[in-house]
Amino acid sequence: MKPFVARRRVEFADTDMAGIVHFSRFFVFMETAEHALRRHLGFEVHEVTDGVPIGWPRVGASCDYKSPARFGDELDLEVSVLALGTSSVTFGVRFQRGETLLAEGRMTSVCCRLAPDVKPVPIPAALAERLAEHRKAEP
Repeated sequence: MKPFVARRRVEFADTDMAGIVHFSRFFVFMETAEHALRRHLGFEVHEVTDGVPIGWPRVGASCDYKSPARFGDELDLEVSVLALGTSSVTFGVRFQRGETLLAEGRMTSVCCRLAPDVKPVPIPAALAERLAEHRKAEP
């Protein structure tokens, strides 16, 4: 499995007064990379399935930092599927600048109908099939 790679340039607004990316921005970067993967697979974050609006609330997110990223850096965000359940998916994201590993993050979301109330539902079969193509092999 080859991970999906999203590229992002660090903008001034992403940094603190020292010109280093603020830790919280890594979570924004992970989310935008996940959305890019979904679009690459032909899906959106909010869709209507069988007449029901579907969304993906987060139930967990973490990031381990290894080396700083700075204003102007071009980052590669490698997105892979770490776990794929009936209604949940966990994405892993590796942040790299060239050969340098900057951070590793993970986010877990649950597929939910959004109306009339928020309730977990199975991941649509077509999306689950496409996500499985990006599942990271166990070490």
